[in-house]
Order: sequence, then structure tokens, then C-alpha cells
Amino acid sequence: MSSDPPGYELPLLLLFGFRSLIDDLHAELARQGHPDARPMHGFVFQAIGHEGTTAVELGRALGISKQAAGKTIDTLERLGYVYRERDPQDGRRMTVRLTDRGVDSLVKSVRIFDQLRARWAKTLGAERLRALEDDLRKVTPPDAARLDMPGWITTS
Repeated sequence: MSSDPPGYELPLLLLFGFRSLIDDLHAELARQGHPDARPMHGFVFQAIGHEGTTAVELGRALGISKQAAGKTIDTLERLGYVYRERDPQDGRRMTVRLTDRGVDSLVKSVRIFDQLRARWAKTLGAERLRALEDDLRKVTPPDAARLDMPGWITTS
């Protein structure tokens, strides 16, 4: 009889580790002035990037409908994280860009993730954490860093 845990535990442990990091990130973001930030917002901010994007492009990047992207943009605009402006090349097209508040949220997220990683290193040991990261890179496809996680999780 094998002493290995059942195979279904691996994806659950990876998911629970991810959830733990994201929950801790958002608790700290709330303390640092971003109480309305949600996990989906990080994907949106990354998809908007430095150049901005449209609702259609955002939906495509996130794997969600244009309508869902539009609602997300509306919410983030109301919260002060993004703004819309007419594209100077095509006046019919609206470009979504990050506000200073949106950029601040991203900058703080980077610092907080560094702190969370340091906490994991203290708990697991720096060498073991590096080995875990290296091993995950070995089993993760090179194109795994996609932003369509929200659509992947919610679509059938």
C-alpha cells in the first residue's frame, strides 16, 4: 500500500496556498488604503498595463465577456482605480487606464508579496521555498502566466 497522499490533494493544496497568499495580500492592502481591492482586480490591472486597453481587449485577456469586462471597468472607475478616455487615433474607441490609485495598489501589492514570500521562507526555510518554486517552474508550462484565470474559473 502506498504512503503517498491521494492525487486530488495536490491541486487542493496548491489552490489553498494561493488562496492564503491572496487573502493575506488583500488584508494588508486594506490596511494600506485599498479596502475595496478584490482578487479579480489584480488580474484586471495587469491586463490594463501601462498602455491601457479597451473593454473588448480586457474581456479577451481575462477570458470573460465584453459585458462582464464593462461592468468590472464601471466598478473600478467608481472606486477610483481606472479612468476612461477617448483614443486619439479613433474617437469611437474608449481606452481604460490606471489612475494613480490603481498604480499605488499594484506597487503596494509587489511589496506585500515580497513580505509574504519572506514569511513563507521563515516558515518553510529559504532553501525549501526556493526548491518549491524551482520545482513548480519545472511542472508549469511556459505560457502558464496568463491573465484569463477569472474566465477559466467561471466559464463552462
